[in-house]
Amino acid sequence: MGTTITSREFNRDVSAAKRAAEQGPVTITDHGRRSHVLMTAAEFDRLSGDQELVGDRLWARGTEHIELELPERRVEAPRELDL
Repeated sequence: MGTTITSREFNRDVSAAKRAAEQGPVTITDHGRRSHVLMTAAEFDRLSGDQELVGDRLWARGTEHIELELPERRVEAPRELDL
């Protein structure tokens, strides 16, 4: 599953490793042992279950019409310092 390359190969041709990651995870080995896995950001987001960030949505062009519903802000009394 995926591609395996050495850390030396990775350092020599990062672009090739990035292209290979488009097809699936790329395992990078160091002295014959797996050390890292390279994958696309989209695949990482899918696996980690990360949701879209509100800041990303707010910065996007053409999203001026989106209404952002925020919960009511609560003001709490300051806590005592525990020194």
